[in-house]
Amino acid sequence: METAATATPEQSRRYEKTLVAILFFAWGTVFLDRMSLLYLGPYIAPEFHLTHEQVGGLASILAIFWAISTLFFGALSDRFGRRVILIPSVFAFSILSGLSGLAHNYHQLLFIRALMGIAEGPTWSIMTALIEESSEKSRRGRNVGLVVSAAALVGLALAPILSTQVAARSSWRWAFLVAGIPGIVMGFLIWKFVKEPPRLAGSAVVHEKPSLAGYFSILRYRNIWLSCIAATGFMCWLFLLNVFAPLYITRVAHQEPTTAGFLLGAGGLGSFFIGFMFPALSDRVGRKPVLLTLAALTTLTPLALLVPSLYAHPWLLAAILFVTNGGQGLAALIMVLVPTESVPAQYAATSIGLATLVGEIFGATAAPYLGGVFADTYGLGITMWMSAAGTLLIFLVTLFLKRTAIRQHA
Repeated sequence: METAATATPEQSRRYEKTLVAILFFAWGTVFLDRMSLLYLGPYIAPEFHLTHEQVGGLASILAIFWAISTLFFGALSDRFGRRVILIPSVFAFSILSGLSGLAHNYHQLLFIRALMGIAEGPTWSIMTALIEESSEKSRRGRNVGLVVSAAALVGLALAPILSTQVAARSSWRWAFLVAGIPGIVMGFLIWKFVKEPPRLAGSAVVHEKPSLAGYFSILRYRNIWLSCIAATGFMCWLFLLNVFAPLYITRVAHQEPTTAGFLLGAGGLGSFFIGFMFPALSDRVGRKPVLLTLAALTTLTPLALLVPSLYAHPWLLAAILFVTNGGQGLAALIMVLVPTESVPAQYAATSIGLATLVGEIFGATAAPYLGGVFADTYGLGITMWMSAAGTLLIFLVTLFLKRTAIRQHA
């Protein structure tokens, strides 16, 4: 078993940089595969004759299985190790992404996306736990923010442009096949270069394995409960925006699908920069003030799409989305840094998995489904208001967070 326990400080620093680089691109491929479906909605919906409710259902089915998987396998990785679960998961979701392009009807696509949720779930809790465990305390927010921001650069900036351009020139089926290739490459790189981290508690390496009672003990921490609620708000914002914004832009604002891809890609690119700058800032000024600022700023993203006059100036609208999209910064803080810094070190992946489980079930599963139901009744505009409500919830919850104790790693 590979381990990072006996490395010198110089080797540890070099490995830390290598780990951040590999997991940055690996996490980007996860979100490329997950989000491509949403941006291909304008192409898939007419072919399969989907309602808004069914479009939301495709996002929800992946989310519910992701939620269960990320907690279950995250907890297992706390006990048995990271690599043994992470590596097969990366290969599995990449293959399933390609298989999405072979679906011939709604129910086949629904089944494939459910399996994909099971495969992708472990990657979130394990990758972020690896970064949190392997980073010096002064760089933990920066490193976690950088890796998590890959979801914005690849999944929210590149994916809408890549998927819609491939679909426009070939078909949406080829877009899924193309999206699956990078994950295969990243699986081999993780197998080759990513080591099993030492078990840490304070500054001493320990060998006790988590116990069943210990898993439940994390529920005693107030920040864990608040992180779960905030994760729900974040997932509501993220998936209501990305499931229904492409449809809103094309059907209500009467823009081309490629324009929707351009606008959402601009927001994703902005989220990439904000996603690592603000968590890095939180290493210096604290998690709470940065969270409050990000939550208020990010509320403006879906609201900007509701302003009809802005579509006459797409570059201006793209600029607004660029400077207001702080989604990945929110994810790094509320779903990784706050939970892991609030519980004992040996339950890092479990704390991430629990916050993700609640967020995925209520935010990424229920919200897109309800958004589709409300959109069929009241119009697509209501989904953008629902998205904004998600980040307002984060702002309110953050007011009650306790300051986290940043752990010192050996």
